[in-house]
Amino acid sequence: MTPIASVNDLSPDIVLSAADHHQLNILAIAGLDHTPEQADNLLYELERARVVDDDAVPDDIVRMGSKVSYRTDGGQHPTVTLVYPVDADIERGRISVMTPVGTALIGLRKGQSITWRGRDNRKHMLTVLNVAAP
Repeated sequence: MTPIASVNDLSPDIVLSAADHHQLNILAIAGLDHTPEQADNLLYELERARVVDDDAVPDDIVRMGSKVSYRTDGGQHPTVTLVYPVDADIERGRISVMTPVGTALIGLRKGQSITWRGRDNRKHMLTVLNVAAP
């Protein structure tokens, strides 16, 4: 996410598989023409990620296809599956990585928290409660 200048900001270390990193870079670059702000946010996350071999990603890391439960700063406890935009279906709990929440989730580990800005430009925080590997 684009850094937000504040002492309360959380920007934990994130881990991505080489395959996810490669595919998400392609997606973000393609998105620069259509959703430039969100594409920039995803590119920022990809730049700061530690990239590991595909088979070296721990099961408690959020990656593409992971089912994730998290807690929001508003007290909600959603469970979603992180998907590419073409597979997104909010009614089925399938959230795109090209949304602010999706971009915030990618690469996080169970127990980690992150701050991010929503489409309304308000600052939010979420904490990953559980991750089921794809």
